[in-house]
Amino acid sequence: MAPDEWRERRARRLAGLPWVRREDRADGTPVRFVADELVVLAEHFATARQAFAEQGLSDRDVIEEGDVPDGLRRVRVEGLDVARAARRVRVQAEAAGDTRVAASPNHVFVSTPFAHAGAYGSPRPAPPGALTRPGDTGGVRVLVLDTGVWLNSPLPKERYVTDDFEPGDDDGDGVRQGDAGHANFVAGVMLGRSQRVRPRVVRIVDTFGVCRESDLVAALRQAGDDPIVNLSLGGYSLDDRPPVLLTAALGGLLTSGDRVVVAAAGNDGRHDRPFWPAAYAGTGVPWRRRVVAVAAHDGRRICDWSNTGPWVTLAAPGADVLSTYVHHEGFPDGWARWSGTSFAAPFVAAAIADALPAAGSAGVAAQSVVAGAGLRYGRYAGVA
Repeated sequence: MAPDEWRERRARRLAGLPWVRREDRADGTPVRFVADELVVLAEHFATARQAFAEQGLSDRDVIEEGDVPDGLRRVRVEGLDVARAARRVRVQAEAAGDTRVAASPNHVFVSTPFAHAGAYGSPRPAPPGALTRPGDTGGVRVLVLDTGVWLNSPLPKERYVTDDFEPGDDDGDGVRQGDAGHANFVAGVMLGRSQRVRPRVVRIVDTFGVCRESDLVAALRQAGDDPIVNLSLGGYSLDDRPPVLLTAALGGLLTSGDRVVVAAAGNDGRHDRPFWPAAYAGTGVPWRRRVVAVAAHDGRRICDWSNTGPWVTLAAPGADVLSTYVHHEGFPDGWARWSGTSFAAPFVAAAIADALPAAGSAGVAAQSVVAGAGLRYGRYAGVA
């Protein structure tokens, strides 16, 4: 299945979800978000209530969703024009001199491989590859927020941690839950690169790689003492502004301990739009250097399908990557080749895990990997 065909299929899948809304830019690029939900800074909630009233909605229509960082409110208002309400709050906040993004939707994010979800398209079956031998000094934990892990896989069970796996349920589109194998592939990239890395996989996306911004925020709370977080997912935001909910969550996570986030740059071939959360690396937030935004190269140049922009930190291998997949029809050896910035990101996460013991901290380890990226792929430094 070609990338364009896959995007169309996933777009149809998303269009069929009753809780998803979309707004298209003039160039046709969609921003997707949860229907009827608004996230707003608490001090601007009075303006949000005015915005609801302007749409003919009363306080009786407001349902508090909760489960948000301090200083935010997440509410559901049936029938709300979310984009209109968010812009209304932003305009008044800015007029009052508040330069922060005051309100935004609960965005919908997607994982970032080509042809996600298994054997009906890419990835392609491949002969078995090799994983590194485990080191003697224990593992460096990397939190992988992704699909569930398919247990029938060449991925060694003793070298990763998970509380969940895909049970094999049908998702209504003729694809069994679990056939995705995305987390298996991501973890395999890490174990093929590093002796030290120990992935800890937490499921937050479905077979088609879809999750809510609020799902991601809730999962980030599980980081615990894990020094590295791998996010092979992301998306676009309303008016390209930083998503309010994710900004607050990452700000708390990355300023409260020694931790870095490695995030995929996305696969839409765009050079003019920020793809979140990777694009935080190019913002003015004080924790921006703790976000490593990873584009994909093919060994010679940046892949033409990889997103790029001034916010990209470096490039890593992302074309025709070999890694562990799942054992089922069409994949007798359980290995595959797959492409995407989804698989460039874990390569970098593993490199940071290797550098961490000598560096003494995740932040210093990430800086050393970036500083040591001596190759060039177009205008970007890169690793191979």
